[in-house]
Amino acid sequence: MADMSGGHGTDDGRGTAAGAATRTATDDGHAGTAPADGGPANATATATDGGHADAAGTRGGRRPDGAREVRPEELRSHQWYGTDGLRSFSHRARTRQLGYLPEEHLGKPVIAILNTWSDINPCHVHLRDRAQAVKRGVWQAGGFPLEFPVSTLSETFQKPTPMLYRNLLAMETEELLRSYPVDGAVLMGGCDKTTPALLMGAASVDLPTVFVPAGPMLPGHWRGETLGSGTDMWKYWDERRAGTIGDCELAELESGLARSPGHCMTMGTASTLTAAAETLGVTVPGASSVPAVDSGHDRMAAASGLRIVELVRQDLRLSRLLTREAYEDAVAAVLALGGSTNAVIHLIAMAGRSGVKLTLDDFDRIARTVPVLANLRPGGKHLMEDFHFAGGMRGFLSRITDVLHLDRPTVSHATLREQLDGALVHDDDVIRERHRPLAAEGGLAVLRGNLCPDGAVVKHVAMEQRFLKHTGPAVVFDDYRTMQRTIDDPALGITADHVLVLRGAGPKGGPGMPEYGMLPIPKYLLEQGVRDMVRISDARMSGTSYGACVLHVAPESHVGGPLALVRTGDTITLDVAARSLHLHVADEELERRGAAWTPPPARYERGYGALYMEQISQADTGCDFEFLARPGTTPDPYAG
Repeated sequence: MADMSGGHGTDDGRGTAAGAATRTATDDGHAGTAPADGGPANATATATDGGHADAAGTRGGRRPDGAREVRPEELRSHQWYGTDGLRSFSHRARTRQLGYLPEEHLGKPVIAILNTWSDINPCHVHLRDRAQAVKRGVWQAGGFPLEFPVSTLSETFQKPTPMLYRNLLAMETEELLRSYPVDGAVLMGGCDKTTPALLMGAASVDLPTVFVPAGPMLPGHWRGETLGSGTDMWKYWDERRAGTIGDCELAELESGLARSPGHCMTMGTASTLTAAAETLGVTVPGASSVPAVDSGHDRMAAASGLRIVELVRQDLRLSRLLTREAYEDAVAAVLALGGSTNAVIHLIAMAGRSGVKLTLDDFDRIARTVPVLANLRPGGKHLMEDFHFAGGMRGFLSRITDVLHLDRPTVSHATLREQLDGALVHDDDVIRERHRPLAAEGGLAVLRGNLCPDGAVVKHVAMEQRFLKHTGPAVVFDDYRTMQRTIDDPALGITADHVLVLRGAGPKGGPGMPEYGMLPIPKYLLEQGVRDMVRISDARMSGTSYGACVLHVAPESHVGGPLALVRTGDTITLDVAARSLHLHVADEELERRGAAWTPPPARYERGYGALYMEQISQADTGCDFEFLARPGTTPDPYAG
C-alpha cells in the first residue's frame, strides 16, 4: 500500500488509486482526500433519489427500500480507475489530461451518453443541447457523465437507406460500451433506425440503460392547413403529379412541412419506435411524445440523467427490463397505435438481441386482441403534439391494460402497474375509448401464401378498404430505377385494378431494404382521381406513408424467393381477412421458372457492403447480422 502521508509509490514504483488521488492537487491547491481503506477518492456522499447526500456516507449498504446498493469498488469502471497497477495509473493520468479532478469521477458511476447528433440529421440537430441536460442530471445524482459521438442515421439524407447501416450503429454501440470504463448508458436517438440500433447494441452489452427519445417536431402549416411530415409530403407530391398544384405551391410546402428540430410528428416509424421504447420500460414516463423543442424535453433529458445513476447503484440491467413480456407489450402498443410496419422488423431484431424469439405469428396473434385507439396520421387525423397533451403513452397504455403485463419493472418504477397508476386521457378523440376504436383489430396484418411463404405485412388501417380483398393482374418491375423510368408510360396499360409488383428491393436486393414499397401510382391514373392501388414488394415503406402496400415479402426475390418468379399478367389475390397473398400460377410452372432463375451478381466486392451481404438475415427474422444475432457471450475486456 502506498504511503498516504508522503504520496510514495509501491515497491514496483506504481502508485495506488488512493495515492494518485491524494497526490493530485485540486483547483485551489489542496490535495484531494482518499478513504482510509485505500479505495478510490470521493467514494462517499453521493446523491440518492432525492438528490441529497447519503447520510451514512456510503453506497455499500442497504437502500431505504431494502435493495443493496453497488459499492464503488464493484463498479465496472473501477477496473480502469481503481486498481493498483500501471494501467489504472495511466487511466487516471489521462483523465487529469482531460481536465477532471479526482473527486469529480473516482468512485462515481461513469455514465456514457451516446449521442447521434449531427449537422445533417434534422431529427437530432437539438441533441447537442439535450446532452447537456442529461449531463446536468448525472452530475446532480453523483455520477460522472461522458459524451460519446456515434453514427448518425439520417432517414432523409443517407443513401441507399439508413437501414443498411442500422446494424453498424448497433455494433458501434455494443463495442463502445464494452470497451470503455462505463457503468451505465444514456442512449440519445429517435430518427427511425437509431432507436432500434442503439437498443440492440445496448442489449448485447447489458448495462443499466436509459433511452432519451429525440421527440417529434412541431406540426407543419400551409395555407391554413395543418401538415404532417412524410404523410403530407407523399400526398402533395401525388397532387403535383396529378396537376392539382404547381411549383409555387410546392415551394411553399417545402418551407411548411418540417418547422423545427425533431423527428416526424405523425405516427411514422420514429414515433412508433420511441413509443415502443417507452412501453418496453427503457425511458422515463412520458418521454416518447414530448415535442423536441418543448422545455419539457430538456427536463425529461435531465430526469433521464438523474435516473441512470440510480439504476447503476441498483445494478438494474437492461436484461431485467427487456423480457418476453415487455416485447409482447411493445407489440400490443404498436398495433393499438396503428404504428409503422417497420416496427415488425425492428422489434424482432431487438428481441433477438435480448434472447427473446419474437415472430411474425406473435404480431398477428396480438393484433387480434387489440383495437386501434390512436387517431393519428397516417391512419387517423391528429399529430404527435396532440397525442402528448391528450395523455401520451401513459394515458394510451391505461386504455389497453387488459392485454399488458403490468407486473414487470421499468427504469422508473418497480412495476408498469405503478407507472400507469393515475394516468389520464384528456382528449377522447385523439386517444379513443375502447367502445369506439378506429379499427376493431390492430393496425397491421401478417400475410402468408405461395407468394410469401415466410410472410409479408400490410398496414390495412391506412389503405382504401375496397382493397382488403382484391384480385388483379400483375405488372412487374425488376428494380426501382426501371419502375421510376417507366411507371407513367401509358403503353404499359396499367389500370386501377392492376397489382404493381416491385422486386429487387429486399434486404440484399435493395440493398438494405429501402423504403420503395409505396410504389407511385401512374400519373395518368392520378389525373383520373385514383389515389390507391394494390402494390407488392420485398421492400419497406415509410411509416408516414399509406396505401394498399404489401411489404417485406419473404424470402426476397434476390435470394430466389417466389417474388422473383412473378411475370406480368399473372393473377394475384390479396385477402387481408384471410391473411392470404396468393399467386395464381400452378406449382409445376413455378418449379420450371425457379429452375431457370439465376442469382444476381455480387453487389459488393469489399468493405462494409460485402460484410452486410454475407451476414444479413431476411425480413421475417429482423434483418440482423447472423454473427450478432446468434447466442453466445462476449467477455468484458481486461482493463489492467
